[in-house]
Amino acid sequence: MRRRARSERATLADVARLAGVSPATASKVLNGRSDVAAKTRELVLGAMAEIGYKPTTARYEWTRDRSLVTVLDIVESRYAGTVLQGILVAATAAQAELLIRLPPDQPISTSRAAARAWMSEQKASGVVGIIALAVAVPDPVLLAAEDLDVPVVTIDPIDTTESRVVSIGSTNWAGGRSATEHVIKLGHRRIAWIGGPLGSAPSLERFHGYQAGLDSAGIAPDRALIRHEAFSVEAGRRHGRDILSLGERPTAIVAGNDEIAVGVLTAAKELGISVPGELSVTGFDDTSQTEWTTPRLTSVRQPLAGMGRMAVETVLGMADGVQPASRHLQLATTLSVRDSTGPAPSS
Repeated sequence: MRRRARSERATLADVARLAGVSPATASKVLNGRSDVAAKTRELVLGAMAEIGYKPTTARYEWTRDRSLVTVLDIVESRYAGTVLQGILVAATAAQAELLIRLPPDQPISTSRAAARAWMSEQKASGVVGIIALAVAVPDPVLLAAEDLDVPVVTIDPIDTTESRVVSIGSTNWAGGRSATEHVIKLGHRRIAWIGGPLGSAPSLERFHGYQAGLDSAGIAPDRALIRHEAFSVEAGRRHGRDILSLGERPTAIVAGNDEIAVGVLTAAKELGISVPGELSVTGFDDTSQTEWTTPRLTSVRQPLAGMGRMAVETVLGMADGVQPASRHLQLATTLSVRDSTGPAPSS
């Protein structure tokens, strides 16, 4: 290996190359993981000493001083709680402290100087990575993170157009299509959609999956049966009542998340419409509340805790200089069929 100039800082990739191991193995040694052979550990530590590798946060010597910040503004939802559980389990396993923050306020979101000051404060307190849950990452914050070498990973980001951000999500499009095709196979043809805001990338992807499901069955979408608003029980109840009060009401409603679906079930009960006898309903997320509804809710399952664990593993790897294989990571969705869907009612 060539002699490194003083201005150059050795990276974990350099260590791995010198030791003849993968960057992931070098990262395990750095983090004190037990699943590394003694000889391999010796090679990696020797390489670190030879090239003068020093982790930015002195992680090897001070493992317990690592901190991660999770930024979110939807703490009360079961979706957020499940993702946070995965983040907490993974952070605990990595011996990293987990800090919860609300999204940066407006001055920080719009001012590069304010954003840099906020990010500097996080880094000075021992933060080695930021995990943003279902929020938009403002450009000044992203630029400040890049300037200070603080990795950022987003889970279900509202905006996926920023190609520099590493994001973790699920196969939203496939999930929306699978829910739609499920009710189509049950004989439903008049199928409504109630989703979250159009400005939300996950919601829009699910909606496009719904459209694809209709299109594959030769069913023309009816604008009167399509609504976009918020991922909330109240939005589901309000739009559910409205759609179910139409002269020609749908026999199935595909909801953009479980909370919307719970609102739809509430609206159906208020209107005296039986589920699944007269109306089939599907949700998305497959949170624990799907087992509590009456009837139990059919829902597209996102591996929410798995997304949280992957975010921790990814951001800690990035802090060690190990870049993910892809900037946009997706975990597979599956459909959990329960009691809220059934055959279309006979005409």
